[in-house]
Amino acid sequence: VALKLNTTPDLHFYFSLPRESQMDLETALQDSAKSLDLFLNNRFSDALDLLRPWRSQSMYHAVGYSSMLAMQAGMTFEPKDVEKAITALKESLQTCQMFRKKTTMVEAITEMFYKQSADDLTEEEMHAELCYAEVLMQKAALTFLDESMISFIKGGIKIRNSFLIYNKVLRLLEWMGFSGDREVGLSQLREGAASNSLRSILSTLCLLMYHLYISVILGTGEANLVEADVLLEPYIEKFPNGALILFYQARIAVLKGNFEFAQKKFLECIAAQHEWRQIHHLCYWELMWSYSFQQDWLEAYQYADLLCKESKWSQAMYVFQKASILSMMSEEEVKKTGENVEQLFRQVESLRMRIAGKSIPTEKFAAKKAQRYSAATPVTLVIPAVEMIYVWNGFTIVGKRPELTERILVTIEKAEEQLRNDPNPSEYHVDDQCMVQMLKGLCLRHLGRFDQAQLCFTHVISSENRIKHDLYLVPYSMYELGLLYKQQGDLGKATTTIENAKLNYKGYSMESRLHFRIHAALNTMGTSVAKLPPHRTSA
Repeated sequence: VALKLNTTPDLHFYFSLPRESQMDLETALQDSAKSLDLFLNNRFSDALDLLRPWRSQSMYHAVGYSSMLAMQAGMTFEPKDVEKAITALKESLQTCQMFRKKTTMVEAITEMFYKQSADDLTEEEMHAELCYAEVLMQKAALTFLDESMISFIKGGIKIRNSFLIYNKVLRLLEWMGFSGDREVGLSQLREGAASNSLRSILSTLCLLMYHLYISVILGTGEANLVEADVLLEPYIEKFPNGALILFYQARIAVLKGNFEFAQKKFLECIAAQHEWRQIHHLCYWELMWSYSFQQDWLEAYQYADLLCKESKWSQAMYVFQKASILSMMSEEEVKKTGENVEQLFRQVESLRMRIAGKSIPTEKFAAKKAQRYSAATPVTLVIPAVEMIYVWNGFTIVGKRPELTERILVTIEKAEEQLRNDPNPSEYHVDDQCMVQMLKGLCLRHLGRFDQAQLCFTHVISSENRIKHDLYLVPYSMYELGLLYKQQGDLGKATTTIENAKLNYKGYSMESRLHFRIHAALNTMGTSVAKLPPHRTSA
């Protein structure tokens, strides 16, 4: 059913309409479209109020209501929000179940071996199957926030059950990492985004998340900004003050290197609504990075501090980031903030959290770096905020601004000089020197100074046996060297070097993140080695 979204929903008029005692499918779809209008116009409570009365009688009211609560829980990490969302999702599953095709025991057993034909389902039953799968996926995702192994297993079972429902859903899950065809998933989402239907905006938001975050953080950083612009353009016209639309508009500007425009849009996004503070936190995170790219450390600190005070998403990461930014400032500037940098670094370990019983890789990395400050004689981290820019693949962004890249290079070379002249080198000295060389190589590569960049990367790789703590430096430098060869047009050498980074190293910080990046890089060069299991071979 195709439904056009309105930009100025009149909720008072809508609620004044007479309502039947039962909800038919067409009206349910209209209500869902109306709630989406409200949601995209920053009227979050009104959207929930519209859906709440019918959530136990209509599958689409149930899905919309529980999905909004799940989105809120995913942004807050507040236990009460997670519990409320999981309860709503459970109730939503019960509502969807009411409309699914009733099967006998024999039919249920048969369907375990033979795919159910869509021809055997009514229109309402097909909607019910789709809604049930969507809710089951969301419930599984929230279940993973529980630390127990039992909940972890339950989450996995829910995901399995959800993708067994429909072959198309299975393909989407394969795109998400269950081994399969990413392009199939993307094409399905593009088809959904192009339709004028209830799920078109959801498909659009998924594609934007892929292009603007997943492909940047877990890929080579080569986001498809042309498609992102095309996807977002109609919604900018329809919802010019919508917080989510403003946020994505700003994020696109960040990835283009237009930090000044992005900062303006993030501030507009913050001012657009005050009901969901979680959207403010997303903006604070982005503002912190955009000012870090400009090395405006005081402004970056202000937003890192706000995250520490307001957001529960990753306190360990926020505190480490704040301390790292303060480390880039002069003693006089730090004194004015009233912060104690060493104490902040010492807090990181105690603030770490676990999801599904697993540590978060970036938090684990931050805690390991912060260990230096727990020693009797603390050893200062070297340009930690610049190192974190790399961890989040920020050099692929700031590299689009040569003048800012040059300024960061100056900062790196100052650190290089200080380490060279250090009269009392610590046990971290070689590690710090190699980290600085890797960061220097990144700047030089983005500035087109390939020969100098190659020297930096090969210096790190040749220092492998001398590095004691930051073992990630060698495989990451090898990966970056491979990308340099790719830029120079030597795909054979690039492939071999990147393959070595994947196959010859294991057990280092953020290993899975590098494997994602390697997978993306090798795919762009037409090789499937990224699908091979990691193992140690002779170097």
